[in-house]
Amino acid sequence: MDSRNRTESKTLKVGDRAPDFTLTTATQEEWRLSAARGHKNVVLAFVPFAFSGVCSTQLPSYEADLQRFADRETEVVSISMDSTYALAAWAQSLNLTFPLLSDFYPQGKVTDLYGVRHQAGMPERALFVIDKEGIIRYIEIQHTPGEMPNNVDLFAALDTL
Repeated sequence: MDSRNRTESKTLKVGDRAPDFTLTTATQEEWRLSAARGHKNVVLAFVPFAFSGVCSTQLPSYEADLQRFADRETEVVSISMDSTYALAAWAQSLNLTFPLLSDFYPQGKVTDLYGVRHQAGMPERALFVIDKEGIIRYIEIQHTPGEMPNNVDLFAALDTL
């Protein structure tokens, strides 16, 4: 059974302005969504846990496609509620070069802002495509943590921008 929701989260829907936020990366730098406005599209990839099996498959698939994202003037970032220290170790173990953002403190503030907190407390596996003007153009939420988004659908959404 397909448990994906492709149009809205608990708080947002396609066509809404993406709420701005600032989070710390695994490399201890601040990353702000609004810094991309006017310059590039952004894919926010919410993931439940660092070092988990599905997440450790999902993020390397984005790393492998970084040139395809760049060709579409798109930056991909991952967001989880793990600490920056856990994310740094995870990024190193998987050889990831794109930003991994920590929504650790206050715990899940951005996860809640985007309406993707799973009932068990962690972020749901969710994708938001945000265009250069800051408008949400695509949402995909996996309500079953073991399911993984399809990159074909993601790139199809990016090709419409």
